[in-house]
Amino acid sequence: MQFTLMSKKELRIAETISRVLKGDLKNKAAARIIGVQPRTIRRMKAKVRKHGLSALAHGGRGRPGNRRMDAKERAKMERLLSEKYHDFGPTLAAEKLLLHHAIGHDPKTVRSVMIALGLWKERRRGVETHREWRLRRARFGELLQYDGSYHAWLEDRWTGPDGSHELCLLLAIDDATGRVTQAYFAPHEGLLPTLGFWLTYGLELGLPLEIYVDRFSTYKMHMKVAAENEDTKTQFGRVMESLGVKLIFAHSPQAKGRVERVFGTLQDRLVKELRLAGISTPEEANVFIKQTFLPDFNTKFAVAPREENDFHRQLTPDEKKNIRTIFCREDRRTVCGDSTISHEAIWYQLCPTPRIHVRPKDKAVVRTSPDGEITVWIRGKQVISRTIEKGTRRFAEELILKKRTFLIPGKADISISR
Repeated sequence: MQFTLMSKKELRIAETISRVLKGDLKNKAAARIIGVQPRTIRRMKAKVRKHGLSALAHGGRGRPGNRRMDAKERAKMERLLSEKYHDFGPTLAAEKLLLHHAIGHDPKTVRSVMIALGLWKERRRGVETHREWRLRRARFGELLQYDGSYHAWLEDRWTGPDGSHELCLLLAIDDATGRVTQAYFAPHEGLLPTLGFWLTYGLELGLPLEIYVDRFSTYKMHMKVAAENEDTKTQFGRVMESLGVKLIFAHSPQAKGRVERVFGTLQDRLVKELRLAGISTPEEANVFIKQTFLPDFNTKFAVAPREENDFHRQLTPDEKKNIRTIFCREDRRTVCGDSTISHEAIWYQLCPTPRIHVRPKDKAVVRTSPDGEITVWIRGKQVISRTIEKGTRRFAEELILKKRTFLIPGKADISISR
């Protein structure tokens, strides 16, 4: 008998039946050991007497399965996986095979084919720190997790001014539902793109009660270099505090695991969806994400909240009217004797303005909105200003272009009072 063809369970059964045949065990005792009825023991004894202990091995072992895939269908699947979905994960590949090619098999079957083709390798998990499970928030809009992810989202179909293929995807996901409420591409995760993100979010959905962010310098000052750099000061915190939105700072990526995991999913799914759609520019990608990808993604993965209340707070009429003076970067400057100020290597002449008397050494506030518009304010009132050719203007034109590279997505469709 070839015992190597039998499983461990079958070997234990064979040993028990051998003891019954030798008279060491009764049928009832053997049935209790194996977990079957005594009549099953009698049938096993009859099979062993007739064919030997090898008869206890499963009859289908070594034979093709009755539910095996058709050879032609497998060949078609292998061709599609090799040519079109070679870098897809098994789950996404199974979805695309069913959607576009009418080949319906579960991800485990697709994974086995991909492993046979050398297209998929099982990942080994490392040792992880013990962490506590946290219950989702109960209501939509109660807590939003926000972050940015740098990745070659458009692969080599798009190249930035610096020659890199990387784009930054800004994204917010609701903690209660797992719904991605907003996502779009921006040049970076700095202050102005982040303010533009939440400006658009506030106008469309309202403001959440709390926002979970990491300790990146846009959101929290924690290093000397951040304190010395105007671009990394936490003006975002000032804006959110003025709107009554609480910021929660994560001490590790796992603390805001929901947004980290969705980025991992999107770096697989979204990259391939953009490729299949033939999209090669960030502008086209932003339209695709909003109109096509997110509705389908949320339908698949979002869940119902425990309570139906929406905790988003709608902007008041005054907040909408003064939207640009709220969602902006603020820099303090001192007015010179000739009524000028300098801001990022550019000089501004402060012009006569009704009901405002500009004096030397006045403290001026320079406000930069997410779309790059710059305004000057003194004692809470906007001052008319214009750029002038005073002193050196080295790099001035480059700075202007740099500041205006980021535009609020959908700005043309949103009415913003000035």
